[in-house]
Amino acid sequence: MHPKMSQITRAEVLARKRLRYVQAGREHKGRIITELVELFGYHRKAAIRALRPAPPPSPFVRGRPTEYDPDKLMVPLKAIWLTALQPCGKRLVSALPEWLPAYEEDHRRLNPDVKRALLNASSATLDRLLHPLRVLHRRRATTRPGTLLRQQIPIRTEWTEQTPGYLEVDTVALCGGSVAGEFVWMVDGVDYATTWVEVRAMWGRGQAGTLAALQDIEASLPFCLLGLDSDNGGEFLNHHVLHWLQKRPRPVFMTRSRPYKKDDNAHVERKNWTHICAASSSSVMREQILEALFWRMRGILDS
Repeated sequence: MHPKMSQITRAEVLARKRLRYVQAGREHKGRIITELVELFGYHRKAAIRALRPAPPPSPFVRGRPTEYDPDKLMVPLKAIWLTALQPCGKRLVSALPEWLPAYEEDHRRLNPDVKRALLNASSATLDRLLHPLRVLHRRRATTRPGTLLRQQIPIRTEWTEQTPGYLEVDTVALCGGSVAGEFVWMVDGVDYATTWVEVRAMWGRGQAGTLAALQDIEASLPFCLLGLDSDNGGEFLNHHVLHWLQKRPRPVFMTRSRPYKKDDNAHVERKNWTHICAASSSSVMREQILEALFWRMRGILDS
């Protein structure tokens, strides 16, 4: 095939030549086959097969009959899946026997056939039905890799310390589904041993703002900060945060996770869903968000 010929052009040319091939005589058919071989690089037998008319559609439906109708199952399945914080198919199979009665109490009674189909569906079937929703509600990655100090900060994949003071930290975007422009970010810190959670709001994700949020988190801890573990975002992997941790009488040990491995920060990642949503609606966090907006607007007016 010509290197610059698109698939659409190839299909159009093949359709025109197929029509000519059906109507042509024996001698002219050989010329059409030769043209197709030179144009697409086909073998002559492959060109003959490509020029044959398509067989008529079979009146019989092939494959297994459809047992799970998406039009009937998606309404309750979508509501339960979103309310349960978008679990995978294996967890959803275990949760449906408890969630279906609650759905019927809050919404409406389900058809017995629909209810039976949802309870009998396998995890693979649920994942297949929910695939369009997963694409629509997919979380956008907002971590910008910081390469400045990556080689100086060691990687931590698991925790062995059992004393309080070792925090996993992460940032969560309150962007409403779009990362365009500037918006409020939440800094989430979770202690590994005690699961103590501290969250702070800040405008943007600058290094100075992140450092101020981390300092405020440390001041609120009921124990000393001994270690800090973060992802590879540039808001954490910078000289401001590293000097703040190391230029003290007792330096704080800083580590990072592997790139694109959220399981390394599993303790803080699961709090991003449970605690950030609750904290962003609390009165104290609303004051922090308004304060961040105030200082941002003041900076714009001063400039």
